[in-house]
Amino acid sequence: MNLRASLRPAIMMMIVFTVLPGLVYPLVTTGLAQVLFNDKADGSLIETNGKVTGSSLIGQSFIDADTNQVIPGYFRGRPSASNYDAMASGGSNYGPTNPALVARVNELVGIIRTENGLDATAVIPVDLVTASGSGLDPAISPASASIQVARVARERGISVEQVTELVDQSTSGKTLGFLGADRVDVWQLNRLLDERYPMAGV
Repeated sequence: MNLRASLRPAIMMMIVFTVLPGLVYPLVTTGLAQVLFNDKADGSLIETNGKVTGSSLIGQSFIDADTNQVIPGYFRGRPSASNYDAMASGGSNYGPTNPALVARVNELVGIIRTENGLDATAVIPVDLVTASGSGLDPAISPASASIQVARVARERGISVEQVTELVDQSTSGKTLGFLGADRVDVWQLNRLLDERYPMAGV
């Protein structure tokens, strides 16, 4: 059997299956994504005054790293084991009975009750005291936003109704009407607060 005749189809197949899935397919799918879903294909970036300031898919921290308390005038987001670093996305890997997790949750419950002037027996929504699996969640539940409204209104010197209006504007329903749960985009909400009701020195 001629070696050249045997190698030719093998080389051709290698070239074809390298070019098609390795070059043609990515170019086609990338092109379609740019045409059909331009905003999402580029990372759902958020621009403020022409400058990229974040992504609607990735949360940002509004917590003082030294005190573990929320920065005055802002809504607290969901805790992040990766500090919202997309390169280090992941959960804490603590099991539900891990003493470190229990201590962390109890500490956060106390901090959130104190900073929002809540009763010692007030129930704190679980998403305010536990990190997500990705560590990047940009949203919290409406219940988690609700317990912070009065504090944010007081610190910004505006009415509860004004803050509630922005919470409503930043709330999305279930995906496709039945998947997941209603959610409040904390990054968008805090951005709207700064745009419409800026605090002195901010």
